[in-house]
Amino acid sequence: MQGSGSTTSVWMATATTPQSTVDPQSVRPDVVVIGAGIAGASVAYFLQRSGKTVLLLDDGAPGDGETGRTTAHLSNAIDDRFTEIERLHGREGARLAAESHGAAIDAIERICREEGIACDFARLDGWLMAAPGQDPAEMDKELAAAHRAGLTGVEKHDHAPGIAHPGPALRFPDQGMLHPLKYLSGLVEAFRRRGGTLATGAHVTTLEEITDGVRVHIHGGAVDAKAVVVATNAPISDRVAIHSKQAPYRTYVLGLKVARDALPTALWWDDLDPYHYVRLQSESDHAVLIVGGEDHKTGEADDMDLRYARLEAWTREHFPMAGEVQYRWSGQVMEPFDGLAFIGRDPAHWGHVFIVTGDSGMGMTHGTLAGLMLCELVHGHDHPWATLYDPSRKMIRKLGTYLRENLDAARHLARTAFGPSDVDSEDRIKPGEGAIMKTFARPVAVYRDEQGHLHRMSAVCPHLKCTVEWNSGEKTWDCPCHGSRFACDGAVLNGPATSALARVGQEVDGRVK
Repeated sequence: MQGSGSTTSVWMATATTPQSTVDPQSVRPDVVVIGAGIAGASVAYFLQRSGKTVLLLDDGAPGDGETGRTTAHLSNAIDDRFTEIERLHGREGARLAAESHGAAIDAIERICREEGIACDFARLDGWLMAAPGQDPAEMDKELAAAHRAGLTGVEKHDHAPGIAHPGPALRFPDQGMLHPLKYLSGLVEAFRRRGGTLATGAHVTTLEEITDGVRVHIHGGAVDAKAVVVATNAPISDRVAIHSKQAPYRTYVLGLKVARDALPTALWWDDLDPYHYVRLQSESDHAVLIVGGEDHKTGEADDMDLRYARLEAWTREHFPMAGEVQYRWSGQVMEPFDGLAFIGRDPAHWGHVFIVTGDSGMGMTHGTLAGLMLCELVHGHDHPWATLYDPSRKMIRKLGTYLRENLDAARHLARTAFGPSDVDSEDRIKPGEGAIMKTFARPVAVYRDEQGHLHRMSAVCPHLKCTVEWNSGEKTWDCPCHGSRFACDGAVLNGPATSALARVGQEVDGRVK
């Protein structure tokens, strides 16, 4: 791949994941797990291994969602920093956060060994670097907070190795990395060897309470279970309870070619806002330098080329040995307002529905520790991390952020009634592009395909009626309120919405039908 790079991630370009055409209605499971990314597959694996009979559902192939877009840092260095986690959750909360993410890395390493999964797993150092101009005392505060959280092996150094970045850095030992889709493929196959059932192409629409369990409605039928785990990045099981506590963000990634021995094998993060995150991945005769950053709220920017350009400029400044851009892609991160995921019983339901969401850029470890936790909770046992990750927890210490983000969602909701058109005429929409038009006071999402035909859909997200925005980089319609995403033709790609954008009209042979 040459030039500006492919929009396929390095993982999707080099691995495949298993699929299955099993009819879900032919299975009588104890537990249904919805979503076959790292979180869902981890939960399904641990539950199946514990003696439960598990059905794992996905409307695509495992890893087709955000797991295929991760940069796969395995870290117990919390993205929001231990000083902030300690402020929000107390010293014991910070200790449990460090412990749980460390346990997730250990679990991944153990599964790779026990199940024989070849996925390039390796232990390595992670380096947290001070932002330019930052008070050096901030690194000392973070070091002390990390030590109080039990990470006594963290050390302060004058600078991080391998990167042209002056200033102090903290070394976090025993971090990890792997090829996420190779790991996911091996994990799903281990789940199936142990008797679990995978059903792909199974689109879940609703959940229904029944006596002693849940009925999962799927296109074409339904399946009953004693418990359901919703692991769909953004939960499809409730409308407000969790979605008011987190916000969707897009993040951008480049993969640049470097010589195999040009850099030490490490993880790097800086302390900017938004921050940069970097790692290496080996390919056949070279390595790929994977660099992420340039985050923004979903639906609130449409300057992807500029963001990729800034990310490339930052990379070449800090890693001058980097060669051509081979890959570029973006992903969606659900940011909880207090820095930690929501894992446990869904507060919008009756006790038989469990969720995992709010990965906060740490989806590989949050998803894995969700498997460890939910295995116990589904069995009816308590777990020492349950209170920390409880989806019912309040946002009192981040009340300002909670109110600001929900007012922001209300602003986008108001666009449905009062927002202007993106363009004054459909004639100005170029092939391969989309725009919002106001027709009789209702917003219409208009896409012109490469053949010049127009596709018109309601621009109102079926989840909570916010107006979607066009994402020119991914050719999708994105909801800025709660993260639902739709293909250019309106098909749903990402929850919490479970249905497509409603068709308004279809142009056929120059006429609107």
